[in-house]
Amino acid sequence: MPDLGLEVLWKGKNFARLLGGLWVALRISLISAGISVLAGILLGIAASRKRSVSSVVLRIWLSVIHVMPQMVLLFLMYFGTTRAFGWNLSGEAAAVIVFSLWGTAEMADLVRGAVTSIPVIQRESVEALGLKPGQIYRWIILPQAVRRLIPLSINLITRMIKTTSLVTLLGVVEILKVAQQIIEANRKASPNAAFGVYLTVFVMYYLACRPLSLAAKKLEKQWR
Repeated sequence: MPDLGLEVLWKGKNFARLLGGLWVALRISLISAGISVLAGILLGIAASRKRSVSSVVLRIWLSVIHVMPQMVLLFLMYFGTTRAFGWNLSGEAAAVIVFSLWGTAEMADLVRGAVTSIPVIQRESVEALGLKPGQIYRWIILPQAVRRLIPLSINLITRMIKTTSLVTLLGVVEILKVAQQIIEANRKASPNAAFGVYLTVFVMYYLACRPLSLAAKKLEKQWR
C-alpha cells in the first residue's frame, strides 16, 4: 500500500492546528461576507435607480474589481498602503478589507440585477394605488428580490471561503500556511507528507463549502 503521508496528521497537535487554520480562513470570509451583504444591499438598491451617481460608481468599481486579480489587491493593500501611508495593518485586516470591497461590489451588482428584474408593471400598479416609494420597496420589490438573492449570496460566501487561500501570501497563518509548516517540519521523517496534508486541506475546504453549495442549489430550485 502506498505511503500517503497521513501519519503526520496525528503527530503532536498537527490536526488541531489545521482545524485552527481553517477557522482563521472561515473567520476572514464570514466577516467579509457580512460586511459585503449589508453594504452591497444598500449600494445595490441605490444603483438600481436609473442615471444615478451610485450606478456610475458601481460600474467603475466593478470594472476595477473584475479586471484586477484579488492577489494584486491584497498586495496593494498590505504592502503598498502600509508603506505609502505608514499605518500598521495586519495581514488578516488587509484581507478583510480587500474581500469586503470585492464582495460589496459583487453583492451590489447582484442586488441591482435582482431589483431591476422585477417587472415595471408591478411598480406602476402599486404607484397607482397610492403607495410611496419606500412602501413599494418594502412590500413589493424587496420580498421578491430577496428570494432571488439568497442562493446567489450563499454562492458568493462559498467563493470567498475558497479565495481566502491567497492570504497565506500575506503571512496569515490560515489552513494553507499551517499545512506548509507541517510539511516542512516533517520533510525528512515523512517525505510524502505533502500528499496527505494537502489532501486533508482539500477535504476540509470541501466539507466547509459543500453544505453551502447544496443549500444554494436547493433554495434556487425551490424558488424557481
